Amino acid sequence: MADCGRGEYNEHDDRVGGGGRPFPPRRRKGRGSFRGRLYSEMNHPRNWSNPGPSPRRPLEEEEDGDVLMNEPQDALRPRYSPYGSRPNRDRGGMRPGMRRNPNSEEGYKVWYRITIPGGRKYDQSWLIRSIQETCSTPVNPLEIHHINNRLVFYVADAQTANALRQISRKVVGPDGYKMPILTNQCSVSKPAHRELSLEEIEHLKKCMSKRYDGSLQALDLKKLNADPDLLEQNIEMFLNRSNCMKTVMQIIGENIPELLSLDLSTNRLFRLDDLAELPLKAPKLKSLNLSSNWLKSERDLNKLKGLKLDELWLDGNQLCDSFRDQSTYIRAVRERFPKLLRLDGHELPPPISFDVETPTKLPPCKGSYFGSEDLKGLILQFLQEYYAIYDSTDRQGLLDAYHDGACCSLTIPCSLVNPSRTRSLSEYYKSSRNVKKLKDPCMRFRLLKHTRLNAVAFLSELPRTQHDTNSFVVDVCVQTNSLLCFTLFGVFKEVDGRWRDAVRAFSRVFIAVPAGINRLSIVNDQLFIRKASNEEIRKAFVMPAPTPSSSPVPTLSAEQQEMLQNFSLQSGMNIEWSQKCLLDNDWDYNQAAHAFTQLKAKGKIPEVAFMN
Repeated sequence: MADCGRGEYNEHDDRVGGGGRPFPPRRRKGRGSFRGRLYSEMNHPRNWSNPGPSPRRPLEEEEDGDVLMNEPQDALRPRYSPYGSRPNRDRGGMRPGMRRNPNSEEGYKVWYRITIPGGRKYDQSWLIRSIQETCSTPVNPLEIHHINNRLVFYVADAQTANALRQISRKVVGPDGYKMPILTNQCSVSKPAHRELSLEEIEHLKKCMSKRYDGSLQALDLKKLNADPDLLEQNIEMFLNRSNCMKTVMQIIGENIPELLSLDLSTNRLFRLDDLAELPLKAPKLKSLNLSSNWLKSERDLNKLKGLKLDELWLDGNQLCDSFRDQSTYIRAVRERFPKLLRLDGHELPPPISFDVETPTKLPPCKGSYFGSEDLKGLILQFLQEYYAIYDSTDRQGLLDAYHDGACCSLTIPCSLVNPSRTRSLSEYYKSSRNVKKLKDPCMRFRLLKHTRLNAVAFLSELPRTQHDTNSFVVDVCVQTNSLLCFTLFGVFKEVDGRWRDAVRAFSRVFIAVPAGINRLSIVNDQLFIRKASNEEIRKAFVMPAPTPSSSPVPTLSAEQQEMLQNFSLQSGMNIEWSQKCLLDNDWDYNQAAHAFTQLKAKGKIPEVAFMN
């Protein structure tokens, strides 16, 4: 962008001249004279008489580098010049507003703040582990937390920071996102992760006991860092530091677990990660005051979803300004706390709930639903023929099962929070048409396989499988004279490759049309594959399925064939299952009949065994 001979606009340009004279305001293209209020113009509880940074501001209080646009002129920095001298570079000096304590052994040291944009949507432990494995230098991250959608932590030396800078965009998420890693130098007093000494903890306990009202079971920790008893002992108690808040949580859990009311207002809290144990430490808590803090996102409230609050204060936090109206604000808060009766001191309409005080168990899942016996026979025959080919070495025989204009698609779940849950499905990832993750319309269209040739070619590329027909559950959704829609649930395992014998669960929606007498032709096939649950794995392949063969009766003697026909006629099972029962009992007719009677009485013979 041209700038009237002053060179291109630099991203570090803070629009302040070297002589302290600000440049004329730049007009943005397409902007009129109307604008929304700046954050500095909003009514936020803050001590505007002291806008400069605190000389002993901890690591957690480092914000995203936002500069208040109404700070006094003497707090403004000179214009950044990429080729000139850089007076604010930390060469033994410190940023404006910071003083070195000559009596402190640690003094101020240089730290490096590491920021990963978009890092919040990934599992934190997985992301840190991936960075440590990719980086050439050992990484010891301190004060890991989230700010908006970013993951932020600190490292203590320039060598580590430089190594992290080198691997920017080399750590790839499960969704293919190459994560940038930003490094910034900062000066702080001492690491905020330092554990409190036993003496400090004792003083804190005494301070909290004075602030506790036993008659109301209420604890007032408002503006704890300014408590005179703690200041007298020279104890810095900032609850936005992990070590301080975790110590407070521990004291509450050990001494006052019956707590009903807790006031944490005016403590500069900008995240609630360290309050995640509050539902365990104080399970009876009904009232919580978080007003006049620095909370920015409503997602922070998810850390407290386990609390059954009646009363909550959030006013004075930036997150309150992110809602378009009051009803949206109330709805977002009540999603986390459904029983809430008062918000910011205002009565709310009574919640609509269906609480069941006594524990209940979900009813067992019902079996298949076909609608009629004729339809049941048609679908079972179709499934037996379909999966006999699908589980074979050549799936080209499925061409006869699909309509000329058929469509086919595959979907797997996408877990961005915990990628390890879907790692074993990596072979299906490139073909997954998960519309919750896939936003590109062209890619959505490309992953939808059109025509039966493309559909069968796609299915032939998938790993070889063996399905447990005993696990099949069929649910008929729609049936007309010209259309049939049903869903199939079951489990299968892969027979080769890296994940051989791994049991998977699937659901498959078939939409089919008639294709002659007692025949179906698939017009739409939607396959969904996921990891099987422990219960599904336990029940899978308990009874071995009959092996598909080209001939229903392999080479048998005349006596065995006659026995097989009689057994099939009397038991009602088809030829393959009758043969299996006789083989398992060494062709002893009476023993096979006894085994069949017992298994049928226990309901262990699948419906597919009675299909002709």
